[in-house]
Amino acid sequence: MKPGYTGWRHLLHSTRYSLKGLRAAFRHETAFRQELGLCLFLVPLAVWLGEEPVEWILLVGSCLLVLVVELLNSAIETTVDRIGPDHNELSGRAKDIGSAAVMLSLVTAGLTWGLLAGARLLG
Repeated sequence: MKPGYTGWRHLLHSTRYSLKGLRAAFRHETAFRQELGLCLFLVPLAVWLGEEPVEWILLVGSCLLVLVVELLNSAIETTVDRIGPDHNELSGRAKDIGSAAVMLSLVTAGLTWGLLAGARLLG
């Protein structure tokens, strides 16, 4: 982005870059596509499952959290891969930590959905 953009122009350019990033993640990241597909199924289900707005936002928010963490993990992996293909302990650690963050976000989403769905379906 050119320096000096402010206000609406800055917002417009920032939005374009964000959409470009989403397209790149969709095009190049299988895990992102899988998680997005799951979210597209779960978000409408959240409307039915959540009895109150707080429950709805917890369900939808947990889905969005997974997508956000997956995007960050993909950015880490892409950056590390850009640095070089040679095996490096720190590069491997960075990728493993990013993967662990995705796993924790998935566990959080699973617990959120499991507890709220269990409460709704089991009484």
